[in-house]
Amino acid sequence: MNKIFEQPLYAYARSPDQDAPAPVRHQVIVIGAGPVGLAAAIDLAQQGVEVVVLDDNDKVSFGSRAICFAQRTLEISDRLGCARPMVDRGVLWNTGKVFFDDRKVYEFNLQPDEGYAHPAFINLQQYYFEQFMVERVRALQAQGAPLEIRGRNKVEAIGTHDDHVKLEVETPEGSYTVEADWLIACDGANSPTRRMLGLDFVGRVFEDNFLIADVIMEADFPTERWFWFDPPFNRGQSALLHKQPDNVWRIDLQLGWDIDKEREKRPENVIPRLKAMLGEDVQFELEWVSIYTFQCRRMEKFRHGRVLFAGDSAHQVSPFGARGANSGLQDTDNLCWKLKMVLDGTAPDSLLDSYDVERIHGADENILNSTRSTDFITPKSEMSRILRDAVLDLSEHYEFARPLVNSGRLSVPCTYDGSLLNSADALNGPAETRPGSPCPDAPLGDAFLLPKLAGKFTLLTIDADAPDRIEEEGVTVERLALSVKDDRTLALKRRYLGDAEGAVYLIRPDQHVAARRDSYEDNAFRHAIRRAIGKE
Repeated sequence: MNKIFEQPLYAYARSPDQDAPAPVRHQVIVIGAGPVGLAAAIDLAQQGVEVVVLDDNDKVSFGSRAICFAQRTLEISDRLGCARPMVDRGVLWNTGKVFFDDRKVYEFNLQPDEGYAHPAFINLQQYYFEQFMVERVRALQAQGAPLEIRGRNKVEAIGTHDDHVKLEVETPEGSYTVEADWLIACDGANSPTRRMLGLDFVGRVFEDNFLIADVIMEADFPTERWFWFDPPFNRGQSALLHKQPDNVWRIDLQLGWDIDKEREKRPENVIPRLKAMLGEDVQFELEWVSIYTFQCRRMEKFRHGRVLFAGDSAHQVSPFGARGANSGLQDTDNLCWKLKMVLDGTAPDSLLDSYDVERIHGADENILNSTRSTDFITPKSEMSRILRDAVLDLSEHYEFARPLVNSGRLSVPCTYDGSLLNSADALNGPAETRPGSPCPDAPLGDAFLLPKLAGKFTLLTIDADAPDRIEEEGVTVERLALSVKDDRTLALKRRYLGDAEGAVYLIRPDQHVAARRDSYEDNAFRHAIRRAIGKE
């Protein structure tokens, strides 16, 4: 068993708040020290916001849990200072293969185009991700950042008020009361915060269960995503195989609906299933076993006054497609720059309503894709199964059928089409960089574009003139001037110019496009800045 599960990373220590004569007020309190809660805390602390993280545990999550981290998550993690150890430790992959019965019907490459600083996906156990994030917290604390993690601090009650949130916290040495200007709930799918506020999910629970097994073994399978429909070792069901670091392999086996979950998790029942898949002679050791039920649900709203929900506490999808943790990191990426501007008084409180709107759009997109995947993987009628199997047969020989195969549409970054924060698109440019889109990376000599666009508003010009600096409504926007003449790969031209001769982009702190035009027009871009911070 991996010893990392046994190490207290943020052991309980008595806080001065517990001895204060009156509740101490903090700028932001985050509940939950999983990947999403730690990402929010790091992001805010890097901007100088005072943050306290409360967690009822003091260790990393048991079991690998989330393992598949997409390129956009790595780009966000790079800004948070965590991407390098993730990539160094993780298993990089771009290729996926789909099997039907005992034959491969096709394979795909998730990143056929080059010119990105990070791979399409890495596989990495969630406990490593959490460890790297805690190490980043410690580094920030050593630099004097206003950031604290309190282990074994369990929130037992929450009171909401117009200008703050009050929390009752239980510790090994008794309870205390603390207050926050803002509370971010990142306490998971079974969120106690959600329950204490009397809120709930809306959505759909599917009648299917899957066995997850983390298996330690020496194997010569390639570093790819393998998905089976109706395999010989799990007839009428499906299966998934992924490689992780430390010779750990993730295996997902569909079990059906009417099962005894506790019985199915017992080694005497799990091991025969795995031997049927891997072969009787393969030696392996079980590290972690769990059962999950397909669910596609979300809260009706992610903002409730001064309480903001992010990650699994706000939305839940089935694991196929790697949309859980990846979408949670996009939540914090969207939220934290807005909360910083509200705390500074640069933006109105209503800017946080755009977090609700934009990330509900993202959650609905994930739920739609996850629901479609689930319906394809687990047909609900005989006619649906016949149609699915016909698509799989066709995909072996005909390329047109392959986009119809759905073994889990893998996580992609969300584009906020229709957001009120976007300005009109006045550039006939590539669709992938329209307003609302996350900026795609591009090589710039010996560096890459995205780090130059992180954490601030930027006026990106490509073969176009513009002021070097704009001051508008308390926001400073600095120019980044580029030219396709310096772009030997032509990635910058393909992703940002298309057929245009020049372009000017307004980029938000979360690296999403707020506006673009073929040339700089002062009134238009000042309007776009005001709109992007919720002042128009």
